[in-house]
Amino acid sequence: MAAEMFTFIKDIFVPKASKRAPLRTVVLIFAVVCGLYIFSICIKQQTNIFRQPNPLQIQVIDRRNRACRNTQIEEEDIPYVHFPKPEAFSRQECVCNPVRYFVIVSMQRSGSGWFETLLNSHINLSSNGEIFGAQERRNNVSVIYKTLDKVYNLDWFSSASKNECSAAVGFKWMLNQGLMKYHEEIGEYFKRRGVNIIFLFRRNLLRRMVSLFANAYDKEAKLLNGTHKSHVHSPHEAQVLAAYKPTLNTTVLVSHLRGTEQMVTKALKWFKSTRHIVLYYEDILTNRTKLVEVQDFLKLPRRNLTSLQVKIHRGPISGQISNFHDVQKTLKGTSYENFLNTDYKL
Repeated sequence: MAAEMFTFIKDIFVPKASKRAPLRTVVLIFAVVCGLYIFSICIKQQTNIFRQPNPLQIQVIDRRNRACRNTQIEEEDIPYVHFPKPEAFSRQECVCNPVRYFVIVSMQRSGSGWFETLLNSHINLSSNGEIFGAQERRNNVSVIYKTLDKVYNLDWFSSASKNECSAAVGFKWMLNQGLMKYHEEIGEYFKRRGVNIIFLFRRNLLRRMVSLFANAYDKEAKLLNGTHKSHVHSPHEAQVLAAYKPTLNTTVLVSHLRGTEQMVTKALKWFKSTRHIVLYYEDILTNRTKLVEVQDFLKLPRRNLTSLQVKIHRGPISGQISNFHDVQKTLKGTSYENFLNTDYKL
């Protein structure tokens, strides 16, 4: 009986040799190999899911401080939101406060100084002045990039710097301070770094010309007690500076106005692909809701913006040019004739 039982068990677990045995073995091996291959692929895909975020998540992490990933930022704002890490100081409790970069693009005597004081009255904004007025900061693109990096990293210090808790940081840049010369490289930098442009120009280019000549004269004459001032803070100081009435060269007047107009047009064209807003000095004077638009543009909480600066040249332009009648004859019939009569109440 025991022998029979042993024979039965042997028949079950020890397959008998047959011609079909090699075929079954090959099929079994193939099935095992396929199973292991499929299993390895599944494991690899599962691992990638946990290790590799989607493209949007990659962008968020690169743009933002890893410690601030819970900060609520709309998807469309991601390219324009930054978390700088200054080398000179720590942002401390404001480390997770997002910062927006901006630049005020303008021309001399277009109200940019007054406009910048308005912006700097906002507790969360720092505009650092005309930093490229110094020639050595714009000798070449590399130097310009280095200066821009320092400003936007919050390592540029001026009287306007809010340091740790700035929500918007920038400066003002005149068209003739390297901006037009290196416009392609600078435009690429603005888009790469997510810089917002605030264009500020003056509609009445004739009044701007009067202001240019008057300011140049005061640099030499120093009418205010031997001190030159581009901007004043009292009606008396404004009256002293406005007493000078320049004589304009009517021979080149039209060509000069046309050249200024063309420069503005080129700037708007060359930087049109960068996120921007266009403002005019006269519009801000007559409509303070423009300042609300600027704050909304920079995604800042709305504040009442103020400035202590006093306007220098007031009243009709006929009283501000010594040879006004010659200027009037020169501009009559041209596209600039309206400069003689507009905004005289400002």
